[in-house]
Amino acid sequence: MRLVAFDFDGTLSDSEMTVLLGEQCGVADRMATITERAMNDEISYAESLRERAALLEGLPLDDAEDAFGQVRLRDGAGDLLARLNDAGHHTAILTGGFERGVERALDRAGASVDSIVANRLPASGGRLTGEVDGPLIEGTKDEALESLAADCDVPLSRTVAVGDGANDLPMLEVAGLAVGFLPKPAVRPSCDVVVASMDRLGRVLAERGLL
Repeated sequence: MRLVAFDFDGTLSDSEMTVLLGEQCGVADRMATITERAMNDEISYAESLRERAALLEGLPLDDAEDAFGQVRLRDGAGDLLARLNDAGHHTAILTGGFERGVERALDRAGASVDSIVANRLPASGGRLTGEVDGPLIEGTKDEALESLAADCDVPLSRTVAVGDGANDLPMLEVAGLAVGFLPKPAVRPSCDVVVASMDRLGRVLAERGLL
């Protein structure tokens, strides 16, 4: 068994959750700018996430649910997850994005993973508070990967991490196999292999004996 951990936004999904949420209250462009700076390692991920969450203060929960309902898996992602699950591997999503959006996208695709480590947007009185909480704000993805690996009794040498942005660097640097999925320039040097589609990722995993 291997532990195969995926980033979500920009990797398993080509949606960007905070931008979809931002469209609900007219701040999508500001969201995209903050996200891009974080993914290129120009500002810390924690800072960027708090800035983006603050822009959502007062957004009705119904509008947030509409945004989460627009989140989609990439073509082929659901099939690849199913193949990994069928092969007996432990699949995980480690994302600074939001648990609800991940769940909605997986449900829509009829897909599943064994573990989801994600953040949440608190609400009060039926509206978002503008705050964010969860394990991957100050916590890093290497810590999350190491914890999951220990729980699964899988050595780090038998883990695979797939990501694209600067906040994925910690898990890419400690994983046994680091796969960049259309990685940002700052991320590419830390990748053992780079892919641009789920089909190509499947072939890489097959070549490495996982499928």
